[in-house]
Amino acid sequence: VQLQASGGGLVQPGGSLRLSCAASGSVFSVNFMGWYRQAPGKQRELVASITSGVKINYGDSVKGRFTISRDNAKNTVYLQMTSLKPEDTAVYYCNADLIPGVTRGSSLEYWGQGTQVTVSS
Repeated sequence: VQLQASGGGLVQPGGSLRLSCAASGSVFSVNFMGWYRQAPGKQRELVASITSGVKINYGDSVKGRFTISRDNAKNTVYLQMTSLKPEDTAVYYCNADLIPGVTRGSSLEYWGQGTQVTVSS
């Protein structure tokens, strides 16, 4: 199983971006998917997460500006980012807790490769 993230880039302050992350390979079920970010010199922090039951959590700094959603049929999670600020600049990592394979087993944690988001004029 691999997590493939896409959608990062350079955007001006106040702009918008949409990140996508798809879990490829054999996936029995997904418990939750989410996004973390890490800016230079800072610790990795939660941006948003969503469970299979559609329970959603947001980091305090993005509440009201970012929206997470998922397509269960495609094992894909999206992050719609609006009103972007320079302090949102970071590498964004996709994260998932899922059961790989074709039968129920233990869940494992996976990380995507990261996608750069830069907010600058």
